[in-house]
Amino acid sequence: MDPDDNDGSARNGLQDHPLRYALVNELHARPFAALNVPSHAVFLAIKLPKNAKMRDRARDRAHLIALLDRFGAPHPQPGATHYFGDLGRYRLKWEQHSEFVTYTLFAEGVYENPFDTSAFTAFPPDWLAEAPGARISSALIRVEPMPETEAGIDERLSAWFVSESLAVSRVADGCAVIAGDFRIDPGGHMRFAVFVRAGTTARRIGRIVQRLCELEVYKTMSLLALPMARGVSRRMVEFDAEVSALVRQVQGEDQPARATLDKLLALSTELEALMASHAYRFSATGAYAALVEERIQVMQEQRFQGRQTFREFMMRRFDPAIRTIRAAERQLEQMATRTKRAGDLLRTRVEVARSEQNQKLLASMDRRADLQLRLQKTVEGLSVVAIGYYSVNLAAYFLAPFAKGHGVEKPWLMAGLTPVVLLVLWIVIHRIRKRLE
Repeated sequence: MDPDDNDGSARNGLQDHPLRYALVNELHARPFAALNVPSHAVFLAIKLPKNAKMRDRARDRAHLIALLDRFGAPHPQPGATHYFGDLGRYRLKWEQHSEFVTYTLFAEGVYENPFDTSAFTAFPPDWLAEAPGARISSALIRVEPMPETEAGIDERLSAWFVSESLAVSRVADGCAVIAGDFRIDPGGHMRFAVFVRAGTTARRIGRIVQRLCELEVYKTMSLLALPMARGVSRRMVEFDAEVSALVRQVQGEDQPARATLDKLLALSTELEALMASHAYRFSATGAYAALVEERIQVMQEQRFQGRQTFREFMMRRFDPAIRTIRAAERQLEQMATRTKRAGDLLRTRVEVARSEQNQKLLASMDRRADLQLRLQKTVEGLSVVAIGYYSVNLAAYFLAPFAKGHGVEKPWLMAGLTPVVLLVLWIVIHRIRKRLE
């Protein structure tokens, strides 16, 4: 659909949203391959480098173009996240996802030797060595006509797969039988077989093969968190013992609360670091596991000769691993909550102890203030005497000439002035202190 072909909108005066055509085209951007019978497919998924969160899209595109140039194939559109084109006898489907990129080659016919690894040589070895990441999954898928009898299918399955883990199902309303044992063969690839009933359309066959590829890569991506989850579970056992010991110290009085709080804060810091480093992987596991469930449901499985279906295989082998991952995620969250509660309790204890210390300090300050006040009053009394002494002398010097004229000697003058001056000084100081208080 061309965004420029909007004459109808121009005629009726409506203006299209800038993203209208892009959004509609996105619904049709990843078509399924059309496969005839017999045929085969080679699937490769490359995960981004370790510790990287998002793919380098420019590097992925350059790697794809390097492959296309070897076959003289046209390049994808700028910014494309998917590509479908011919590479000689192969047709290539390329898809770029947030964490991985997939290459799928489709070709007519099958090798005489089932799951011959030479099919993978369509990807040049030196080109594979320059891949921007590491192989997370690869698979060989063989598509051939359904044998006339079910015994013919059994014979092939027994020769091609490990019976212990073999999953077989009728899918697409009985149009095909799919099989796989989810084991890596000596060539380093998964193996899947598709037996197709006569009259099944090429598009339907392509959808079945695509679902198998998606099931394999999403299943593998889901399980990336399993080693991480096991490590978290082991660490949580140690955390539980450490937090329990700290909680017991909170209840007792033998350990200083401040020291216990410091230990608890160290544990909380480590927990937060674990949650931050594992959150993305655990979240991605939930999304990929949901896609696995969805792909199995879309296949509309029916049991084939009493063998386990793909859903049953996932329930027995895949679901326990996913439950382990989810349990580790819950353990991490619960331990963080428990540590937070213990920290709150300990901080409360520290605050109570600090409040008691503050009360004692305030009482001590009150006692000191009372002593200071008493001392101040004593000093005030002494200051009245000292000031009075100098005031009496000054007054005596001033009044002595007048008193001598009246026949009053200086000693008697000072004796008369002393009580008067002291009384005046006491009244003045008392009023000043009262005003200040």
